[in-house]
Amino acid sequence: MLDNMKMLGAVGKLMANKDKFVARVKERCAETQVTGEAAGGAVKATVSGELKVLSIEISPALARGIATDDKTRLAAGATIVEAVNNAMSAAQQRVKTVLDDEAKAMGLPAGLGDMGGLGSLLGGR
Repeated sequence: MLDNMKMLGAVGKLMANKDKFVARVKERCAETQVTGEAAGGAVKATVSGELKVLSIEISPALARGIATDDKTRLAAGATIVEAVNNAMSAAQQRVKTVLDDEAKAMGLPAGLGDMGGLGSLLGGR
C-alpha cells in the first residue's frame, strides 16, 4: 500500500511537470540514433529515438546478389526486415532509458519507462 501511495505521488509530480518532462524527453529522443544490423553487417538500419527509420545500408555483395533470382531477393528482404526490427528494438530500449533518466532527474522512482501509456506522452504508439 505504501508503494502505491509513493507511485501516486510520483505520478502527481510527473503530471505537475509534464510539459517540462515531455520537452526534455522529446529533445533527447530526437538526438538519439541507433543502428541494428543483420547477416553479419550485410544490412544496417539506423533508427531515431522517435522510431523513424533514418537509413538503410546494404553491402555491395548483398546488393549484387539481390539481382540474381527471386529466392535471393526474398532472403535480402528478410535480412532488411531483421535489421530494421533490431534497430527498432534498440531504439525502444534507448527511449526507455531516456524516460528512466529523466524521471530520476525529477526525483521520481526508477522504472517509469515501464509504465503503461507513458510513451504516449511522446506522441508515440
